[in-house]
Amino acid sequence: MSVVSRETVLSEAGFAERLSVSPEQRVRLRAYVELLGKWNKKINLVAASTLADVWRRHILDSVQLLALLPPGTETLVDLGSGAGLPGLILALMGVPEVHLVESDTRKVAFLREAARITGTKLNIHAARIEAVDAIAADIVTARALAPLPGLLEYSSRFLKPGGSCYFLKGQRWTEEVAEARRHWQFVFSEFPSLSEASSAVLKLESIVRER
Repeated sequence: MSVVSRETVLSEAGFAERLSVSPEQRVRLRAYVELLGKWNKKINLVAASTLADVWRRHILDSVQLLALLPPGTETLVDLGSGAGLPGLILALMGVPEVHLVESDTRKVAFLREAARITGTKLNIHAARIEAVDAIAADIVTARALAPLPGLLEYSSRFLKPGGSCYFLKGQRWTEEVAEARRHWQFVFSEFPSLSEASSAVLKLESIVRER
């Protein structure tokens, strides 16, 4: 599947053509997009400039992870969920047990309302990452939360043995990998982002902190 050009605004129909989405999922995603637009006028969930291309910048960007997750993925923890990207969207698309960790009370209110109107089962933790009890997750995700070294520090409490991290990263991801290797050992794979040519999805596994 090709990357969607920054110059091309991706419509809902264009998104549905590129990905395998059921009619029910499409209706639920549309409800999420409409709610995001309404709430973003009051609180800063995403950059206002991105809403004109919301199906590419946020929905495609999140849903692309689904095809990368290992078969049998059951439990996923999304750190610093914000507007629920990518965690809420992955739950909506069928990941069985998703935990969203978000400390901002206004964003938590949005997540709860988004879960309600889309009929998405979620576990929402309204607390700082450090205050949440450890969860044995198959997968840990994060988007626009922190540089890679910090993400590994956050993730280490939640990832079960054999689990993997999937981080959505911008064009400086190679620098972040080099920085993280100063204190961490890990195996990583890089997948070109479908939503942004200069970005990437990083998969990290066999993560060990060096003493």
